[in-house]
Amino acid sequence: MSRIWLSVGSNIERELHITEALLQLESELGKAILSPYYESPAEGFEGPDFINLVAGYDTDKSPAELIRLFNSIESGLGRTRTEKKFSSRTIDIDLLTYGDQVIEVMGKQLPRDDILKYSFVLKPLADVAADEVHVLTGKTYQQHWDEFTPKDRLVRL
Repeated sequence: MSRIWLSVGSNIERELHITEALLQLESELGKAILSPYYESPAEGFEGPDFINLVAGYDTDKSPAELIRLFNSIESGLGRTRTEKKFSSRTIDIDLLTYGDQVIEVMGKQLPRDDILKYSFVLKPLADVAADEVHVLTGKTYQQHWDEFTPKDRLVRL
C-alpha cells in the first residue's frame, strides 16, 4: 500500500463537481483524508475563483492506473482538455505524490512541482500532511508552507 496525495479543484459549479469527484474517488479508493477547502483566484488566466483541496488515500493501484482513473472521472464530469494549460474546468484531479517515490508517469513527474509552486496545493497539503517530508527537499510540508510567500489570496472556506 502506498499513501497518495492528490489535488482536487474546480471553478465551474465548484461544490457540485468537487462533491461528485470525491464520491467517485471514495468508491474507487476508499475513505479519504481531506484537507480544508480553499478558495483562490484563477491562476494564469482570467476566470472564476477556484475551490481546491487535497485528499489522501492508501492504495495498491499503480500511478498509471490512478491517472487513468482521475482522467475518467474528469471526463465523466464534463472536463474538456484544451491546448491551453490554464483555463476554467469542471474538475481537476492531479496526483501529487505516490509514497516517497520519485518517478515519471504518463508525462507527469512525481512528486509534482505544483506542490512547491502554488499556495492552493501546498497549504492544504501542509494541513493534512504537515510532518511528511518532501522526498526531494528533505523538508516537511509544514516547513515549506512556513517559508512560502503566497502570490495570491488564499481563503479557507
